[in-house]
Amino acid sequence: MRQSKLFGKTVREVPKDEVAKNAIFLERGGFVQKTFAGVYEFLPLGFRVLKKIETLIREEMNATGAQELLLPALHPLENYIQTGRAEIDVLFHTELSGGKKLVLGQSHEEIVTPLVQKFVSSYRDLPIAVYQIQTKFRNELRAKSGILRGREFIMKDCYSFHADEKDFERFYELQKKTYMRIFQRAGIGEQTFLTSASGGTFSKYSHEFQTITDAGEDIIHICEACKIAINDEIRHETSVCPGCAGKEFRTAKSIEVGNIFPLKTKFSDAFGFTFQDDQGAKRPVIMGCYGIGLGRLMGTIVEVHHDDKGIIWPESVAPFRVHLVELSTQDSKVKKYAEDFYELLLAKGVEVLYDDRDDKSAGEKFTDSDLIGIQWQCIISEKTLAQDGVEIKRRDTRQREVVALAQFVEKITTS
Repeated sequence: MRQSKLFGKTVREVPKDEVAKNAIFLERGGFVQKTFAGVYEFLPLGFRVLKKIETLIREEMNATGAQELLLPALHPLENYIQTGRAEIDVLFHTELSGGKKLVLGQSHEEIVTPLVQKFVSSYRDLPIAVYQIQTKFRNELRAKSGILRGREFIMKDCYSFHADEKDFERFYELQKKTYMRIFQRAGIGEQTFLTSASGGTFSKYSHEFQTITDAGEDIIHICEACKIAINDEIRHETSVCPGCAGKEFRTAKSIEVGNIFPLKTKFSDAFGFTFQDDQGAKRPVIMGCYGIGLGRLMGTIVEVHHDDKGIIWPESVAPFRVHLVELSTQDSKVKKYAEDFYELLLAKGVEVLYDDRDDKSAGEKFTDSDLIGIQWQCIISEKTLAQDGVEIKRRDTRQREVVALAQFVEKITTS
């Protein structure tokens, strides 16, 4: 992608009324723009990051045997009346011209449960796990912290259906491991902890995945023995770790990047969703749900990986693999060398953002490159041309070296 043609520009000014680092750097870097509090437009750079996150989540979810589908965002209100959730305060209400009452989906238990019910009658039809990556709508009273807490956002939500508790526990434990792999691949695994939380109306405990950062709005207590955490509410209920019964905790601020819940039979009971077991008896289906907000994960990555100059994207979710920066001044040979190198990288299948802008100084290009935060910064100038090479700078370590063009191509296509 030629940066001269890229839709969305970097800006020097800090966005008005923004204090969260994710909001500041994502807006300044040309990744997102705020429509109003809690609602953001994803520009091409931001959309590429979002799709990278989506891809790694999809790969991990598919590996669990869950099947992807897509459910509607408009839901009949009567489904929520049936489950007793019609009055929850985050619902956006609307209606058809004929008067039928609808809500915008804030989650999809009320839609997925009767859907799966149509295809399950026997224990032989279970288990089933389905997921989607889709827009959700929640009427948050306090939309804040950039893209961490929104009113419209993209979520991966998975729902599982089981014949018994044993099978549910099997899948639930699988999801714990899957989520940790997702966060590891997204570059925040070392800072993310499985956290026991109150289960609300569904069970005694649910589980959150909390990422340590000073920008966090939650407080968790991490067991020094087994590294499992409990949230602040649970800490007031117990003096020992639910994982190992340890008593030594480290307290930290954190951001919730995912959660998993045992739903038990709350929604299957509401819809009369039963199956016939191997003895011919009717039993309610046991359910679980598993959610990750993609924008929230993206914002958390920025909160964890940045410095005073801008974002430092983990390579797995960076918008491009290489940021090629050309400093040609008046030397047409440098321009041609950069153009040829750009075409070579594209031919090798390398994703490249090429800063070919003629109206920007070297200092402006370097500033923008650090702000955008692609790990491999590749600089071509009169100096590098004289050495028949390219200057490579790593965004995370800031180490620089001039290497032969062929050496860099081999490195970037094999690592």
